[in-house]
Amino acid sequence: MSPARSALDLLQTVFGYEAFRGRQGEIVEHVANGGDALVLMPTGGGKSLCYQIPALLRQGCAVVVSPLIALMQDQVEGLHQLGIEAAFLNSTLSLEEAREVERKFLSGQLKLLYVAPERLLTPRCLGLLESAPVALFAIDEAHCVSQWGHDFRPEYIGLSTLHERFPEVPRIALTATADAATRREIVQRLALEDAAEFVSSFDRPNIRYAIVEKDNARRQLLEFIEREHEGDTGIVYCLSRKRVEETAAFLNEHGITALPYHAGLDAETRARNQTRFLREDGIVMAATIAFGMGIDKPDVRFVAHIDLPKSLEGYYQETGRAGRDGLPSNAWLAYGLNDVMQLKDMIESGQAPEAQKQIERQKLNAMLGLAETTQCRRQVILGYFGEQSAPCGNCDNCIKPPTTWDATDAARKALSCTFRTGQRFGAGHIIDVLLGRETEKVKQHFHDRVTTFGIGRELPEAAWRSVFRQLLAGGYLATDSEGYGTLHLTDAARPLLRGELELHLRGLPEKRKRDKSERDKKRSAASLDIAPADEPLWQRLRQKRRELADAQSVPAYLIFSDATLKAMLDARPATLSDMAHISGVGAQKLDRYGLAFLDVLHGAD
Repeated sequence: MSPARSALDLLQTVFGYEAFRGRQGEIVEHVANGGDALVLMPTGGGKSLCYQIPALLRQGCAVVVSPLIALMQDQVEGLHQLGIEAAFLNSTLSLEEAREVERKFLSGQLKLLYVAPERLLTPRCLGLLESAPVALFAIDEAHCVSQWGHDFRPEYIGLSTLHERFPEVPRIALTATADAATRREIVQRLALEDAAEFVSSFDRPNIRYAIVEKDNARRQLLEFIEREHEGDTGIVYCLSRKRVEETAAFLNEHGITALPYHAGLDAETRARNQTRFLREDGIVMAATIAFGMGIDKPDVRFVAHIDLPKSLEGYYQETGRAGRDGLPSNAWLAYGLNDVMQLKDMIESGQAPEAQKQIERQKLNAMLGLAETTQCRRQVILGYFGEQSAPCGNCDNCIKPPTTWDATDAARKALSCTFRTGQRFGAGHIIDVLLGRETEKVKQHFHDRVTTFGIGRELPEAAWRSVFRQLLAGGYLATDSEGYGTLHLTDAARPLLRGELELHLRGLPEKRKRDKSERDKKRSAASLDIAPADEPLWQRLRQKRRELADAQSVPAYLIFSDATLKAMLDARPATLSDMAHISGVGAQKLDRYGLAFLDVLHGAD
């Protein structure tokens, strides 16, 4: 690339975008001029451009530290589609292939080189980097350096050596999710005290957040997909490997193509399933959190959780994998009482030091706060990351504000029954006592004789489960430290039991029957809003994209994203000159694919 070319010129002609978004322009200028930077930008906000364009403007090759092989391969192939010389060094390469990449680096042929952190820190790799000009270091997924973060990777800690070995080379650290404490840790561990910080809005306005109370989570998930995302690509996060397998099997039984992904699968199966997810349309990946970091697939239309995440950072990063292309998408979560107890048990029975347990409790409590809030979900999420906002109008609480009820009397009964039964039983047993059920366990422990036996018959079991869930979330009850799921009162319960405090809780959602007209209406609200008359042409555009991608063995979105195809559908460009003004169509892609898509748009295919 010619050094005379401006950042905006590169953005328009190489990447196909008319203007920078948010603070991208500031960041590009700062790094291109040799400054260090810490960039916090939401998933889908365009972080990669913040180092890719400076890499093209500066002399030498930019070295990108990336934690995942799949991410490196995707990024490199995407750059090749744009006509940019890029490569990666990782374990998938043969010795001969790795030496060829090294040769290209030393000869100045590469503009970007992607390397895993553990490989970067080897003497051989550091020696290689000292032998040719390095334009900049980009440290992607920088939150991985935080020891108490949600995605800690110990190899990241050694990256501070880059500042020591290459003091003149600018560094840019990037992440999508970092609270204030994680941000401080990134600065400290990567020696970025003098770096400029660029904190963009964390808001993802195209994502609709919804959280429902569990009532057969797999059935609820199926209804959600059928109602709003039939035929769409999505990710379903589960807490355990067993649940991943069961969920994938269940969805396949009901006609939804689903694949499992977790650390218990062999490497070949994981790689095969991930490749299918990236390259095929309409795949649903059921996964543990082992899947997803660095997944650049822009047309994921929904991310669902059927178990409660451990932290708001993890939840926000995972949901951020939906709608990276800016088109309408959903983040849907089902959670219940057992989720709360299971996660609290995991913390208390774990082997972590008390200081770390306290941080984990705080993170879980923030996640519970989001799940139980009656205010705008987006306000709670953004507030956690230090950002103020108005109600969004695009979450379940804004669309249909939840009811609340005076649960003071019910809460006192629940707490009293917990106390009267000895504070050594789980919620299920205590609810049986409240409802006056003469189960074997109730009779065995003589709990049919306690004063609280049967005093809760005015509420159904589902309501009591909601009460106990919210008492746990509110800190009035706690689980034991042995991991058995038993409940005991906390100090916060005393004023409630003494009548010194009133408690209003979130109401139970109404049971609703969904007819076909409601399903159609709901789907249109979260779909790409393609008119029925345009649907055949839309499918032909997607088919052409698929043919071109299959011919190169690359994911379809590397040809053009859904957002770019939708822009073509709406604008109907008649000439290559018209096509050049479509967002996401740079000069290289215009030259390679422009005529093929014009033929589809105007019936020549």
